[in-house]
Amino acid sequence: MIVTLDYESELPLYSQLYDEIVRGIAEGSVKPGDSLPSVRSLAGDLSINLHTVNKTYHLLKQEGYVQIHRQKGAVVQPHGSAKATPEFLGRMERQLRSLAAEAVCRSLDEEQFVAQCRSIYRELKGGSAT
Repeated sequence: MIVTLDYESELPLYSQLYDEIVRGIAEGSVKPGDSLPSVRSLAGDLSINLHTVNKTYHLLKQEGYVQIHRQKGAVVQPHGSAKATPEFLGRMERQLRSLAAEAVCRSLDEEQFVAQCRSIYRELKGGSAT
């Protein structure tokens, strides 16, 4: 799993790491049942604080993406994907609303906005990006 973090970004490192791991799961580079690197190992590889990785792993567990075992560490949910909870749907709506507002302010028309969303979704699902 290749993780890229922007240390100069306003987005917190734990949030960037969360996004990278979820993207890996969506793209299939991280498969159900795969173990994630240990907190200590990943923190060392990325030169970030252990608590940052630990916070990310606990958020991934809370959202249903991983299970945390005492001996195995963080393991990608082996029984399929996380469910679309009401909390997730609310967060998705807020984020899409914000992006849609920016698109409107930048004179992007609805079809361009929807086409971009569709392209990214299909790319992550492994389908065509048309």
